[in-house]
Amino acid sequence: MKSAVIFDCEFLCLEGSQRRFWCAAIDPDPVIAQVGAARIALEGGFEIIETFRAYVTPLDRHGRRYGLDPFFTQLTGITEDDIERAGQPLSEVLAAFERFAHGARCWSWGKDELNMLAISCYIAGVTPPIPAGRFDNAVKLVLAAGMPVEDIARTPSNRLVEYFGVEHPPLRGHDALDDALSVTYVVQHLLRTGRLTVDVFDRL
Repeated sequence: MKSAVIFDCEFLCLEGSQRRFWCAAIDPDPVIAQVGAARIALEGGFEIIETFRAYVTPLDRHGRRYGLDPFFTQLTGITEDDIERAGQPLSEVLAAFERFAHGARCWSWGKDELNMLAISCYIAGVTPPIPAGRFDNAVKLVLAAGMPVEDIARTPSNRLVEYFGVEHPPLRGHDALDDALSVTYVVQHLLRTGRLTVDVFDRL
């Protein structure tokens, strides 16, 4: 079955890291601690086939485990207990993500693959298992469906469902799976209403 994967990553930060572009001496490297994804069918009723959520044990450049800053926990809901209980090495999470994707192209709201592969793999000394050509920016999909550039600039992934008025189960912002689902529900809605066509996924 032809499908697409919508994914999201949560990566380490302190309060103000984004404004500082993670460049202050106190800022951690923006390595990922959580990956979430949904695989959606690009035929039939455009159903969500399956979902994926995994926690990554975040390591620094010397192989030491990063502690989670309270700001990061408040923002994402990810706790030290989550990492201790369910955290896995980056290489294992990426291998599981690749199996989940079934060779499909992977789309994120922005370029989360840079944190997942370019940064996190470099810091961990892991060879990226998925080539860059398999990833793309989901912003292109809503652009193709007619969403104005000005609105895209002020709409984070977790608010996309509200922008399009799509009914959905409760979602928590800055949870990787829920943010991926927010984008997925919108893509599903656009496909079902004809504002987005399947051929766009191959043309972009």
